[in-house]
Amino acid sequence: MILMNGLKNAFNQNKSIKILIIFESMKIAFFSTKVYDREFFDRYNIHHEIIYFDAPLNEQTVNLANGYKAICAFVNDKITANVIKDLKNNGVQLIALRSAGFNNVDIAAAKANEIKVVRVPAYSPHAVAEYALALILTLDRKTHKAYNRVREGNFSLDRLTGFDLFGKTVGVIGTGKIGQIFCKIMLGLGCNLLAFDIIANKELEATGVEYVPLLDIFQQADIISLHCPLTEQTKHIIDANSIGMLKAGTMLINTSRGGLVHTVAAIEGLKSGRIGYLGLDVYEQEEKLFFNDLSENIIQDDDIMRLLSFPNVLITSHQGFFTQEALTEIAKTTLSNLDDFEAGKVLKNLVV
Repeated sequence: MILMNGLKNAFNQNKSIKILIIFESMKIAFFSTKVYDREFFDRYNIHHEIIYFDAPLNEQTVNLANGYKAICAFVNDKITANVIKDLKNNGVQLIALRSAGFNNVDIAAAKANEIKVVRVPAYSPHAVAEYALALILTLDRKTHKAYNRVREGNFSLDRLTGFDLFGKTVGVIGTGKIGQIFCKIMLGLGCNLLAFDIIANKELEATGVEYVPLLDIFQQADIISLHCPLTEQTKHIIDANSIGMLKAGTMLINTSRGGLVHTVAAIEGLKSGRIGYLGLDVYEQEEKLFFNDLSENIIQDDDIMRLLSFPNVLITSHQGFFTQEALTEIAKTTLSNLDDFEAGKVLKNLVV
C-alpha cells in the first residue's frame, strides 16, 4: 500500500512515469543507418534501446542481430529466407521496416518462422509525388544543365529547349496514395491523365483521370510515371516489349522501385529514341550503390555507367522520400509500431 501510494504521488507530480511503467525498454538493431536516421529516431525515441549499424542486413551481417528482440530495416536490406531463419535463431521476433515497400522481405519465410513484419505504409506521399514532378521539369527544361553552364560563365540558351507540360498526355501506372497525388498535380498543370491500376479509383475518375488498359498508356502517353509496387506481376513492367510500343521521345519516370524497369531494355530504348527522357530515382541494382559515397571508387556497374553517359538521363539515389516531413513520419510510425508490439497491442501496420 505504501508503494502504491508512492507511485500515485510520483505520477501526480510527473505523469510521464505512467509510460515508464507500461513500456519496458526493448533492444532493437537498426541496419543501413545514416546520420539522418539517427537524428530523427533519437529525436522521437523515448522507450527503446536502439543500436545503430551502418552495415546493411544480409546473410553476412545477420549475426549482428543476435540478442535483439526486433530489428529495423530499410529498402536495400536483403531479408531472405536464410536471413529470416538466422534472425529467428538469434531471438528476433519482429522486423520493423522503415519503408512502405516490403519486396525485399521473404514474407512467406517470416510467416513460417513466426516473425511479425510491420512497415510505414504512407510516410509522405506528397514528397515522392512532388519529386516525380521535379524530375519531369528538370529533364524537360534542363535546369540542371543551365545551372552548370551559368556557373562556368556560359549564358547561352543553345540546346536548352524544352516543351510545355500543358496539354500533354501523362500516363500513371499505379494509383495508390502517391499515384493519386501525382495525378492531381499533373491535372493542375493542365495535362491529360491516363491511369492504369487493378481497381479504378472513382474519386480520381471524377477529377478527370481516365482509366485505360496498360497498352493504351504505352501507345498514347507523352510522359509515363511509375507508382506501382514491385511484385512478380509488375517486375520489368517496362521491358523491350513495352518500350517498343512507346511513341518516339516518350519521357519515362520511375520513383517507385528499380525492378519495374528492365535496365538493358531501357538503354536500348534510349539508343532507339523510343525513350526520349529517362528520370530514375530508383535502380535495379541500387543496393550496391545508393546511399553511399563512391566518388573515389571505380564503379563496377556497367549498366548505370552507360545510363549516365546519355545526355537525356537523370538519375538520383532514392531521394524522393527525403523531406523533413517524411523523415519525421517514418520515425514516429516505426517507433509506434515498436511500441504496439512491445505492449501486445494490435499491429495496425502489420504485413504478416
